[in-house]
Parts: sequence; structure tokens; C-alpha cells
Amino acid sequence: MIMSSVRNNNAKYILEGEYANIIFKVEEDSGDVYAFERLDREKKAEYELTALIIDRRNNQSLEPPSKFIIKVYDINDNVPVFVQKVFNGSVPEMSPVGTSVTKVTAVDADDPTVTGHATVTYQVIKGDEYFTVDDSGVIFTTRADLDRENQSTYEIIVKAKDAPGSSGDSSTATVIITLTDINDNFPVFKHPSFHFKVPENVSVGGEVGRVKVEDVDEPQHRNTKYSFVRGDYRDTFEIVANPFTNEGIIRPKKPLDFEKVAEYKFDIEATDPTVDLRYFKSGGSRSISTVTIEVTDVDEPPVFTKLPYDFKVRENDPEKRTLGSVWAHDPDAAKRKIRFSRRRASPNGDYIRISDTGIIQIPKPLDREFSASYNITVAAQEVLEDGQLSDRESHAQVHVIVMDVNDNAPELVYLEEPRVCENAAPGKVIVRISATDKDEVSPRGFFKYSLATEDSNFSLIENYDNTANITVKYGQFNRELAKIHYLPVIISDNGDPDLSSTNTLVISVCKCNEKGNFTFCEEKVQQVGVSIQALVAIFICIFTIIVIVLLILLRKRHKKDLSGLGRNVAEIHEQLVTYDEEGGGEMDTTSYDVSVLNSVRKNGIKPEAVPSPYAQIQKPSGNITSGAGEMEIMIEVKKDEADNDRDLLPYDTLHIYGYEGAESIAESLSSLASGSSDSDIDYDFLNDWGPRFKMLAELYGSEPNEDFVY
Repeated sequence: MIMSSVRNNNAKYILEGEYANIIFKVEEDSGDVYAFERLDREKKAEYELTALIIDRRNNQSLEPPSKFIIKVYDINDNVPVFVQKVFNGSVPEMSPVGTSVTKVTAVDADDPTVTGHATVTYQVIKGDEYFTVDDSGVIFTTRADLDRENQSTYEIIVKAKDAPGSSGDSSTATVIITLTDINDNFPVFKHPSFHFKVPENVSVGGEVGRVKVEDVDEPQHRNTKYSFVRGDYRDTFEIVANPFTNEGIIRPKKPLDFEKVAEYKFDIEATDPTVDLRYFKSGGSRSISTVTIEVTDVDEPPVFTKLPYDFKVRENDPEKRTLGSVWAHDPDAAKRKIRFSRRRASPNGDYIRISDTGIIQIPKPLDREFSASYNITVAAQEVLEDGQLSDRESHAQVHVIVMDVNDNAPELVYLEEPRVCENAAPGKVIVRISATDKDEVSPRGFFKYSLATEDSNFSLIENYDNTANITVKYGQFNRELAKIHYLPVIISDNGDPDLSSTNTLVISVCKCNEKGNFTFCEEKVQQVGVSIQALVAIFICIFTIIVIVLLILLRKRHKKDLSGLGRNVAEIHEQLVTYDEEGGGEMDTTSYDVSVLNSVRKNGIKPEAVPSPYAQIQKPSGNITSGAGEMEIMIEVKKDEADNDRDLLPYDTLHIYGYEGAESIAESLSSLASGSSDSDIDYDFLNDWGPRFKMLAELYGSEPNEDFVY
């Protein structure tokens, strides 16, 4: 109601503002305000209006406008509503009672300032035997034995209502609770026993088999450890867990041998050391299973009794031919015979041989200076029942060490040309010499130096470090008498036996200045010292070459003497070669094979005489073989054949060559050509045809080409 202090019968009340004259209307005379629609506080809780009082007659305001607020009073007309239809929560399995799981929330649109209108309470109406909820909406566990392996998820229903203590209005929501896994279960073998077969040649670390266990926990909580129940075969096998499948992989730790152990049987256990013992269940903390491994036989290669083989032999030992032997056996039950052979060798390994039975031999004495050691690879193969060799083979290394024998004399070594001044003083060091020896020199070995003659102007002084100095003995050299001195030096190696060599030092006498510097020396060819053994070898080589040359000369002379004995001309030459005819040459000798021509009709039947339209010339009678050679006989035979051949043109007829070779670049070669004159032809082109036409070019007056190579 709107009230005013103005007393005027013409007064009139008017409303202005929110929803004025729509929801709210005022009685003009009394000022009572009425609502003409149902108000909902949850939509709009307050309305601000303005009241006016005016004169009906002139609509003049009788009082200033007055503002007022209409508040909508709340009634409990709304149901609590959950913020979502389905809630999700999780909690570890085996959690203690009172463990928080999740929280649900419901809201009430009524005025919270009014007691009981917006106060929401919660209640689990399904699944309350496992979970509960407090007034704030937090859900807790009510049992400590929630086992994920028995039931992993729970679906409960929670009710929310207002007006505590009364029936009130309510709504419900679904809560899905998942139990998360903890490691509370031990692994268990799926089978009480396992049986595997494996070949004996399985590699160390290879897989023999896999044992499987069942662990109901989730994969991240499966930490199975496998072990042997007893110590048997722990040195032979190992069991390793596969981190992905949790299987136990059995692997050999050393080679298996069917001939030694054909079957292995042992117990293994599986456990999980990370299981939380607070939630230990009945059934034990480990699972046991029996494993049987059957080893199958495989044809194995031979086995050498020793690796590697080392042999020693003195060099140049003429009596030592057998160094020793290698030995291998068949590890299989068949116990087949073994055959040995050489597979690979060092570059010098061809000097070492091996027999089928494994005996190591050398075909000739070895020289340590050529090679101090020899290495070969020996293969061993089994001999099968049919005599063939097995494809499987094993190898062993054979090392032959050649022990040194003192068989080489030392040789002289000096780094600079020995030269001496004419006026060199006594004791002047000319050169320092040393030696080298192809033989093996021991750490305590030393060389001994001496001069072959004392009748010289030089001295040798030992340095006791395997070197020596050549010094001037008297001094005052004379270049007019000798510009070069030859000094024999003997070097001994103090070996067993003691070997020595004589080496010649070529010392030049030079002109020197006042400071002792060389100003002029004679040029000479350095003489290299040669040992007696080297000289003997050189003489043997020269003698061998002379003998070989003499034998070759004697053999050639012997062949020449035998060339004319017991053979005819045709057998010796096979060709008719005449070098005194013009135009002859090597190319003319290949026109026909005399031996073939000679053989024609030699043993055949003489052709019958037939009438001939041409005149025939009779061969003079007489003994052909008397005084006639093989060539004469052959010519007569060919002549008879030509005379009796009816298909050939007679050679005494006229032949026309005028048009022969009309299309040829060379044209006709005949001087009888009637179509041209010799004076019109330039025969220089014959020089371009090569050496075979040189004679023909000269006959036609052409200058021969001297560039031909004959």
C-alpha cells in the first residue's frame, strides 16, 4: 500500500519502474499495490518501483516521487540438484576404513538465509555397506577388505535432500568407484612341472625354455624373481625374468654335452619380494615347480686336445723333418676317425705340411733369416661311414718357431765415406765402424773387430759398444804414392760357432786446408765387403748358368744333326720355299700345303684314260724313283691330273684380259691388256699396296717406297 499525507479528493496514485502496470498495479484511490503474476524468487528476488500522487484534473504532482523496493519472500519450492549426474572416484584396494574416495556436490536454489530451505544433506542409498558420505559430500570407505582382484569397481547411489529433519525434497546421483591395484599377490606357477628339449649345441646364453607364472596384480606390480630351490645346476643354468611378460627364461651358463649329461631335473621357485606383507594372503609367499631339461644329441665337430700347438725347430737342421703332431677326437658316441688337413697359412706357411693323421712335417730345413715363425690353421674332420668327410670341422692354430743358429757372418756398416788428410796426425779418428748380423743377437752379444794386416798406416781401436774407430797410426800420407788405401777389417760375432768376415774399407787420401777441411778427394767406387759364404754362392750361380748354356747349345746342335736323317723333303719343310725368285717372300709360301698335294692319289686308284679333244703329251718312260726326288714325283702326278681333266680350259689358248677388273680400283695387272697402253698408266699406286708388291712396282718402273717395314 502506498500512503500519502495529502488530503485531496482529486488525488490519484501512479506506479512507475520495473514491471509497473505489468506485474504490479496500484489502486488509484486507495494506493494498494497488487501483483497480477506469480512471483519466483529464484528468477528475481527484488523489484524497484516509483510511486507518484497527482491531481486528476491537471495531472500535477501533489508530492515528490517516492522509490520503494518490493522483495520476494522465499518458500522451499526447489529440490537440491547434483552438479553432475555421474561422479567418478578411486581408492587403493585394501585401504583402511574412513579412506576418502571422492566428493559429490548438490545445490539448492532456495534462499539459504531461510532456515532449512537451502541446507543439503547426503545419504548413500545403494552400496552403503562399502561406502558412506558425510554432510559435505565426501565419500569414505566403510570396509578395509576391498579387494580389487575380487571386485574392481563399485557403483553407488547418493541422495541429496533439503530441510533436515523433515521429509524435504531430494534428488540422486550415481558414483562409480574404482579400486586401484597394489602389489598384494604372489606369483603362482601355471603348471606344477615343465619339460623342455634342447640340442646339446645350444649356445651359452641361448634360450632353453620359458616357465610361466600367474600374478593377478596389474603388470606394474609384477616383479617375479626366479631361483633354484637347491644349489643343483646353478652353475649350469640361470633363470631370468622377462620384464614384459614376467616369464622365466632358462638359459645355459656353459656348454651342454649330451655324452656327459643327457637330462637335467631340478626345482625352481617364483616369488615377488616387493609384495606388501601388510596385506599378505593365505597360500604362501612362493610357488615351486619342477623343471626337466632333456639334452638331445647333435653331431659335433672334432675337439682338439690342445689349443694352440707350439713347435720349435733349429734352423737348417737337416735331420729334423717331423716336428710333432696334433690330436683331436670325436666327442660323439660314434667315435669316428679324424682326418686332418691344412686350411689357412701365413705367407710362409707353405713350408709346413700336415699329414692325414695330424703329423706336422717340414719338407726341407728352415731358415730363420727367411722367416722366424710359421703359422698354419689345421682343420679336423670326421670320416663318415661311406668314407666321405663330414661337413662339420674344427680348427686349431699351429705355430712353428725357428730357433736361431749362428750361420751368418757379421757385415761391416759405416755411415760416412772414410777420408783422411795427407797431413793427418797420428791418432786422428777417420771413421767409426759398426756391424750387423742377420742372426739373432743376444743382449750380451758383441762383435770383435781387428785388422787383417798390421802393415798399414791405420789402427783399429775397440769402443766396447759393438763399434770401433779407425785411426791414423803414423800419419803423413803421400797422395803421389797412393791416393786410395784399401784396409781389410775382420769382424767376428763371438757366436757358436764363431763366424767372421773380411770387409774392405776404401779410404781416400784428400788434400786439406790449414783447418783440416777436405778440399779435394779422389772419386772412387765403394767396395762392399763380401763374406766367404756369399762368394761361394756367387761362384755356384755362375757355374750353373754356364752349364745350362752349354747344354742348350749341345741340344740345338744335336737336333740339327738329326734333322736330315730318316726324313724326306716334304716332311721336313711342309712347304715349297724358293727365295731366289723375283717377287718371292714369306707370303708366297702359304699358297698351298705341299704335304697335302703330295698325298693326293698317292694310294688311290689311277683314273681311267678317257678320250680328250686336246693333244696329250706322253711322259717319258723310265724309273721315276731313279734320280728323281719327291717333288718331281708330285709335279708329274699333278701334271697328269691336269692333262686328263676335261673340264679345264687348255692353257695354250688365247686369254683376253682387256676388261678384267673393270670395276676395280687397281684395274688389270696384265701387260697384255688391249684396251690400254702402258704409257698411259701411273704405277706409283703399287707402292701403296705393301711390301708384297715391291718387286712388281720396280718392274713397272715405279720408285719403291722405302717407308715399308720388312
